[in-house]
Amino acid sequence: MVSYVLTCCSTADLPAEFFRTRQVPFASFHFQLEGEDYLDDLGKTIPYEEYFAKIAAGAQPTTAQVNVEEYKRLFEPLLQEGKDILHLSFSSGLSGSCASACIAAEEMRENYPERKIYVVDTLAASSGYGLLVAAACDKRDAGMPLDELHTWVEQNKLRLHHWFFATDLTSFKRGGRISPAAATFGTLLGICPLLNVDFEGRLVPRKKIRGKKAVVSEIVTMMEQHAENGLDYSGKCFISQSACMEDARAVADMVEARFPHLNGRVAINSIGTVIGAHTGPGTVALFFWGDERDD
Repeated sequence: MVSYVLTCCSTADLPAEFFRTRQVPFASFHFQLEGEDYLDDLGKTIPYEEYFAKIAAGAQPTTAQVNVEEYKRLFEPLLQEGKDILHLSFSSGLSGSCASACIAAEEMRENYPERKIYVVDTLAASSGYGLLVAAACDKRDAGMPLDELHTWVEQNKLRLHHWFFATDLTSFKRGGRISPAAATFGTLLGICPLLNVDFEGRLVPRKKIRGKKAVVSEIVTMMEQHAENGLDYSGKCFISQSACMEDARAVADMVEARFPHLNGRVAINSIGTVIGAHTGPGTVALFFWGDERDD
C-alpha cells in the first residue's frame, strides 16, 4: 500500500470527478470577475459556459496564484495523517506558484522532519499538466514507490507536449501576447496563431496559420511529428478547449483517425477559469507524449 499522496493545482484543468476518484487533493488558484473574487473551483461556482460568455461580452477577469499559506493548508493535514507528499506544480514559466509551493514545503519539512515532501515544477499547463498528473496516478496505483515516481516525473515531464491554437485573438491582445495591430490584421485575415509550451514551461507563438481548417490540420501534424512512435502512438491524448467544443471535436476526430493505436478515445476537457482568463474563448489545446521538448 502506498504511503504517499499526490497533490497538484486546479490549473491541471481536469474534471472534479478526476480529482475525487483518483484521490488527488489540489490547491485552487484565484480569479476576479466583475469585481468579485472567486476560487478556481473547476466550474462549480461559475459554469465554464457562463464564464466564457462573460469574457466574450467584454468582461476582463484577472487571476492570482496560490500563496504559501494555502499550500501549507493543503500539505499539513496530509502530513499529520503520516503521509508523504509528491506535489506536481503548475509551470514556473507561467506562474510563481511553484516557488510558493517550495517555500511551504520547506516549512513543513522543518515541522515534520520524519516526512518526505517533494515539489516538482512540471513545466506544464492546462490538461497537459493534467495528463502528467494522470500518468503519475497510474504509476502510483501500480505500486511505484514515492522516490521512484518523483524521479520518473522529473525525467519525463519534458516529453509532455502542449500545442494550442486560438480562433479569437481578443484575450491574446489584452494580455500583450500580440499587438493590437496584429490582432486586428489577424482577425481580418482569419489568422489563427499556433503556440506551444517550450522547455522552460512558457507559452511561445510558433506559427501563424490562415483559416480554422488549416490550423486544425496543422496542430495534428505537430502531433505526427513529435508523438512517441509517430503514427503508432499508443499513449493517452487530452484536449482542452474554451467554449469551442466543435473545434475541439474536429481535432479529436482527426487525431483518432490518424492514430489508430491510441490508449482510449481522446479526452476533451474545458480550459479552466485561470488559464481561460488569458486565452479567452476560442482556444483549443492538444496534449500528448513525445520527444523531449528542447526549445
